Amino acid sequence: MKRSVINGLVRSAEKCFRAHSWSLPPKPRWDVTDFGLGDWQHFGLVLVNLAEEQEYCEKIMYAKEKMQTPAHCHWKKKEDIICRWGKLAVQVWAGIPHENPVSNFIISINHSPMPIMSGRVVELTAGSRITLLPGTFHAFYPLSKECIIGEVSTANDDRNDNFFFNPEVGRYPGIEEDEAAYVPLISDKSF
Repeated sequence: MKRSVINGLVRSAEKCFRAHSWSLPPKPRWDVTDFGLGDWQHFGLVLVNLAEEQEYCEKIMYAKEKMQTPAHCHWKKKEDIICRWGKLAVQVWAGIPHENPVSNFIISINHSPMPIMSGRVVELTAGSRITLLPGTFHAFYPLSKECIIGEVSTANDDRNDNFFFNPEVGRYPGIEEDEAAYVPLISDKSF
């Protein structure tokens, strides 16, 4: 992923956050990824770690229309994905995607347990949330031109507790340094 693209995405996220009154903390911890697929327009996400505690974490994320976070699960982390602004689609699977396409399971949407068919897409509007238990595969993407996405979860371990359905996915991209970094990234070794 080119550093110039990363810088542009961070600037777009900052602009969107400001326009919708989301203030970042001092020295925000930025993370930008194309999931190692080299196609950030279709597989990408901008994240800011707001809280990184031993027991819990909080993130604010940004994505443009057509940017998808690929299907993945966490074996340890329980999380709420929250649409903070815009409209968000979250596709959920009871287990490994496409292995049990007709199975039903219970998932909590806006704190209400609901039966859902594995593989279904749940549409979230601003303020709505979905609670994902460990082992629930999920993918998400904006249905609006831009989307601000929140995450509140138990302790976060991006290096060891992200299991992607597509084995080609990598959590942190390789970076082509074509310009100076606008902000340091969590994955930067030099910061």
